[in-house]
Amino acid sequence: MMRKRVYHRFPHREVQFEQKHRYYSDLPFFVKVMAGMDGKFGMFVTESTTKKGHRIQAKREIGVEVAMNSMDFAPLNYETVDSVIDTIEPEGIIDFRMTLTYSYLDGKYNRVPIRGDVYLVRAILESEVLTLRVNHIDGQERTECGRVADTIIDELRRGA
Repeated sequence: MMRKRVYHRFPHREVQFEQKHRYYSDLPFFVKVMAGMDGKFGMFVTESTTKKGHRIQAKREIGVEVAMNSMDFAPLNYETVDSVIDTIEPEGIIDFRMTLTYSYLDGKYNRVPIRGDVYLVRAILESEVLTLRVNHIDGQERTECGRVADTIIDELRRGA
């Protein structure tokens, strides 16, 4: 049943970021942690979209989707996580699509959206070694691939 959770268009040759960690749990727990990340947000400093050379305080919100039938992605959140976990084996490969949306407050305190980023994340769990492969596939890459992987690992540590 794991086969349908691997996205067929995941880039195989060029991996932009890869990180290995010692991991003592299983993939269903990992999927629960990923579902918990959906909707979380934080603040960061980035380049202004309107004024060159200016830095702005922006909000970054995370959206998480899981590979479905090797062809597409389905939303992964607290409501959908139980139906997804039933189809996952303790070890193997599972792909996610993470969408980061950005916005900032203008001078009149109106929230202004900025073009977001989309990442493909492949989690490979084999004999207590978790390998995260992250590829940026769309957007201006306001967040580095390594930062996406670090966020996932931080959430795993909080959830353990």
